[in-house]
Amino acid sequence: MPDQKSDGEDKSDASSPTAAFVEHRELLFSIVYSILGTVSDTEDVLQETWLAWDTRNQSVTGAEISHPRAYLVRIAVNTALARQAAVRSRRETYVAPWLPEPLVDETTRDSGVHTDGAVETTLRAESVSMALLVVLESLTPLERAVFVLHEVFGYGHAETAEILGRSHVSVRQLAHRAREHVEARRPRYAVEPRLRQQVTERFLAAAAGGDVQALLELLAPDVILVADGGGKAPAAGQYPILGQSKVARALAAGVGRFPGGLDIRHREVNGVPSAVFFRGDAPFAALSLDLSPDSGQISGIFLVSNPDKLAHVR
Repeated sequence: MPDQKSDGEDKSDASSPTAAFVEHRELLFSIVYSILGTVSDTEDVLQETWLAWDTRNQSVTGAEISHPRAYLVRIAVNTALARQAAVRSRRETYVAPWLPEPLVDETTRDSGVHTDGAVETTLRAESVSMALLVVLESLTPLERAVFVLHEVFGYGHAETAEILGRSHVSVRQLAHRAREHVEARRPRYAVEPRLRQQVTERFLAAAAGGDVQALLELLAPDVILVADGGGKAPAAGQYPILGQSKVARALAAGVGRFPGGLDIRHREVNGVPSAVFFRGDAPFAALSLDLSPDSGQISGIFLVSNPDKLAHVR
């Protein structure tokens, strides 16, 4: 599969099949990742998409593809849906609470704060947040695909129906069910990045110092702590921890039993200001917080320490 930054790419031929795939690769990755929640499976789907695209363009009998982006999105989405059964089967035997593989922005400065405060920009970033992806896990594969295409990436119902090979009416019904389900569990709202950064810093200080009172002030009454160690790294146990006092006590007690000497770097994880822990040059854990739209308190704590899910983090 061609790499987006390959030095060997012929940049003079912008209309070549390779150039067309590279042009749309970032979009394809974002859509497929939002459907599957794993980086490794997303890369596999993109590899299959490239092979199908290349084979189609090598065919001497096939007509010219007038809309490469639409064609590529259709291949990628349907390949992702075909992979869903295998992905879900792995999660059923997973030995810890399952969280998506975190997407870490390596270029984010340590301030972790954007200068662009536009609400729509922030909402788009939070559309792939850890909290939303966890909610999307409760949808059916088709509902999730429709939600991702329509609500996150702005495809119309007619376009979505064409991509999925479904009727316009069925897609509208799927979209309505998915949107109601998601909004009931996580209403769509924007949290200013600077506030996220400030809350994350206060949370890290309180947790590191075992300050129960400070944690109680930061945590919402219905907060949930989900720690995914995959049975291979320190975590909070086999089940999520629910409730303000239980989560505060668990954090103050050093849940996860992290070793000393970790380097905390402020990064964007799944589009929102978060923190990544490093031991030397190796990633140790990724922390992402979800905030309540009413109080600004922490309503969700998502910690990924499974080394398999951090292998791509630098």
